[in-house]
Amino acid sequence: MFDRIAGRYDAMNSVMTAGLHHRWRERAADRAELAPGESALDVCCGTGDFALELSRHVSPSGRVVGCDFSEPMLDLAREKAAARGAPGVRFEWADALRLPYDADRFDAVTVGFGVRNLSDLDRGLGEMTRVLRPGGRLVVLEITQPTRPPLSTFCSLWFDRIVPVLGAVAGDSEAYAYLPESVRSFPGPRGLAEKMDAAGLERIRWTVLAGGIIAIHSGSRG
Repeated sequence: MFDRIAGRYDAMNSVMTAGLHHRWRERAADRAELAPGESALDVCCGTGDFALELSRHVSPSGRVVGCDFSEPMLDLAREKAAARGAPGVRFEWADALRLPYDADRFDAVTVGFGVRNLSDLDRGLGEMTRVLRPGGRLVVLEITQPTRPPLSTFCSLWFDRIVPVLGAVAGDSEAYAYLPESVRSFPGPRGLAEKMDAAGLERIRWTVLAGGIIAIHSGSRG
């Protein structure tokens, strides 16, 4: 599915978020608290926007790895990195449930709009925690569901009715019908924090943005 939508992924993100997804990634990257010369891993990197944002924080001598299981997404990410002159970023294939990286390797691990797609969320969080160095930070940027009207009513209308229509216009109604399903089945902010705690993270906190539609979680490895 992600291979199919790679070519329209960025445009659809901009339409569905009114362009705000760039600002949300900037705020999430700030939460990683990276310094020049450090290293970061962006899991489920898609077309590379989050990884490229992280590279601004670790430049000029730091390194960022973006990994994903969709090669068409990775191809687009590599094109972006080349166009923007970001030699400190590389993109490579990886399974988020079996990350091919040594333990204690990265100063920060991030994932933007990707954890709700994992078939085993607990295992994925465990893998991200494993590759963090002690004291390193995991940052999760994800869609969440507001619980109170009127915003909960609006979100239900937007995700259940409008997003699938946009997907049909974009030529893949199945992929964009999946989006609301994945949001509904994903834990709320407190539930995700509990899973991060179970993965071994400490000092977990979260910020809810956009009236309750977006949440940024962060935690440190002890």
